[in-house]
Amino acid sequence: MTERSIYVTEVDMARLRALLESTRASGWRDREHLQALENELDQAQVVPPEAIPGDVVTMNSRVRVSDLTAGRQHTISIVFPSDANADDGKVSIVAPLGTALLGYRAGTTVQWTVPAGPRSLRIDEILYQPEAAGHDHR
Repeated sequence: MTERSIYVTEVDMARLRALLESTRASGWRDREHLQALENELDQAQVVPPEAIPGDVVTMNSRVRVSDLTAGRQHTISIVFPSDANADDGKVSIVAPLGTALLGYRAGTTVQWTVPAGPRSLRIDEILYQPEAAGHDHR
């Protein structure tokens, strides 16, 4: 498997590491999803929030994506588990899709797996990124 390099802000990294620790301590069932997120974070290039490129998916970003497998477009936000809401397009970072998108740039195609099998998703556009908008989301 090829290692992929992603960008993560220092603020997001600290919050995501804390999330991993707290969910691990509480005996959360979806260990494979936690491990996938941890593997991504271990490969990340960590940068200050003001240094993150504006075309990178960060926490609380809203992005337009194309599901190349299904031939559909969606607008989704990558959020912490407590804010996840499928009806509003808010995808948890610990869901396979959230983990697959974090840290990648617009124009990138990522692979992720759903119960029906592997999917290809292209990040078409970053519609909102807190760091680019000057919003502090600590």
